[in-house]
Amino acid sequence: MEIQFTIQIFKEGRLFVAYAPQLDISTCGGTEAKAKNNLLEAVRLFLDEAEKMGTLDQILEESGFVRRRQTFAGPKFISTQPAALPLRFAHAEN
Repeated sequence: MEIQFTIQIFKEGRLFVAYAPQLDISTCGGTEAKAKNNLLEAVRLFLDEAEKMGTLDQILEESGFVRRRQTFAGPKFISTQPAALPLRFAHAEN
Protein backbone atom coordinates (compact mmCIF):
# COMPACT_ATOMS: atom_id res chain seq x y z
CA MET A 1 0.00 0.00 0.00
CA GLU A 2 1.25 3.49 -0.84
CA ILE A 3 0.13 7.07 -0.24
CA GLN A 4 0.87 9.91 -2.66
CA PHE A 5 0.95 13.50 -1.40
CA THR A 6 2.59 16.84 -2.11
CA ILE A 7 5.52 18.29 -0.19
CA GLN A 8 6.13 22.05 -0.17
CA ILE A 9 9.41 23.36 1.21
CA PHE A 10 10.07 26.97 2.17
CA LYS A 11 12.64 28.81 4.22
CA GLU A 12 11.82 30.48 7.52
CA GLY A 13 14.83 32.28 8.93
CA ARG A 14 17.64 29.73 9.05
CA LEU A 15 15.33 26.72 8.97
CA PHE A 16 13.68 24.92 6.09
CA VAL A 17 10.04 24.00 6.61
CA ALA A 18 8.52 21.01 4.84
CA TYR A 19 4.73 20.92 4.63
CA ALA A 20 2.27 18.30 3.38
CA PRO A 21 -0.83 20.41 2.70
CA GLN A 22 -3.21 17.53 1.98
CA LEU A 23 -2.48 16.13 5.46
CA ASP A 24 -1.77 19.47 7.18
CA ILE A 25 1.50 18.19 8.64
CA SER A 26 4.74 20.17 8.78
CA THR A 27 8.26 19.80 10.12
CA CYS A 28 11.53 21.67 9.86
CA GLY A 29 15.24 21.05 9.49
CA GLY A 30 18.53 22.80 8.93
CA THR A 31 18.61 21.71 5.28
CA GLU A 32 15.97 20.99 2.64
CA ALA A 33 16.83 17.29 2.77
CA LYS A 34 16.56 17.14 6.58
CA ALA A 35 13.22 18.97 6.54
CA LYS A 36 11.88 16.57 3.90
CA ASN A 37 13.14 13.49 5.76
CA ASN A 38 11.62 14.79 9.00
CA LEU A 39 8.31 15.31 7.21
CA LEU A 40 8.30 11.81 5.73
CA GLU A 41 8.89 10.39 9.21
CA ALA A 42 6.15 12.59 10.73
CA VAL A 43 3.67 11.50 8.06
CA ARG A 44 4.57 7.84 8.62
CA LEU A 45 4.06 8.18 12.39
CA PHE A 46 0.75 10.01 11.87
CA LEU A 47 -0.54 7.36 9.47
CA ASP A 48 0.62 4.50 11.71
CA GLU A 49 -1.18 6.00 14.72
CA ALA A 50 -4.35 6.65 12.70
CA GLU A 51 -4.28 3.02 11.53
CA LYS A 52 -3.86 1.79 15.14
CA MET A 53 -6.82 3.94 16.20
CA GLY A 54 -8.94 2.69 13.30
CA THR A 55 -9.41 6.18 11.85
CA LEU A 56 -7.03 6.09 8.87
CA ASP A 57 -9.65 5.54 6.15
CA GLN A 58 -11.88 8.29 7.59
CA ILE A 59 -8.99 10.77 7.87
CA LEU A 60 -7.81 10.14 4.31
CA GLU A 61 -11.34 10.33 2.91
CA GLU A 62 -12.04 13.63 4.71
CA SER A 63 -8.71 14.97 3.37
CA GLY A 64 -9.73 14.22 -0.21
CA PHE A 65 -7.65 11.10 -0.81
CA VAL A 66 -8.96 8.48 -3.22
CA ARG A 67 -8.03 4.82 -3.08
CA ARG A 68 -6.90 3.37 -6.39
CA ARG A 69 -5.89 -0.28 -6.04
CA GLN A 70 -2.86 -0.22 -3.72
CA THR A 71 -2.50 3.59 -3.66
CA PHE A 72 -4.16 6.44 -1.80
CA ALA A 73 -3.85 9.46 -4.12
CA GLY A 74 -4.14 12.92 -2.61
CA PRO A 75 -5.93 15.84 -4.24
CA LYS A 76 -3.87 17.31 -7.08
CA PHE A 77 -2.93 20.98 -6.99
CA ILE A 78 -3.98 22.90 -10.09
CA SER A 79 -1.67 25.80 -9.21
CA THR A 80 0.27 27.31 -6.36
CA GLN A 81 0.54 31.09 -6.49
CA PRO A 82 1.60 33.90 -4.22
CA ALA A 83 -1.22 36.30 -3.45
CA ALA A 84 -1.61 39.72 -1.83
CA LEU A 85 -4.69 41.38 -0.42
CA PRO A 86 -4.87 44.83 1.20
CA LEU A 87 -5.91 44.79 4.83
CA ARG A 88 -8.96 46.88 5.72
CA PHE A 89 -8.03 47.67 9.29
CA ALA A 90 -5.50 50.02 10.80
CA HIS A 91 -2.57 48.41 12.57
CA ALA A 92 -1.95 50.13 15.87
CA GLU A 93 1.70 50.20 16.89
CA ASN A 94 2.61 50.36 20.55
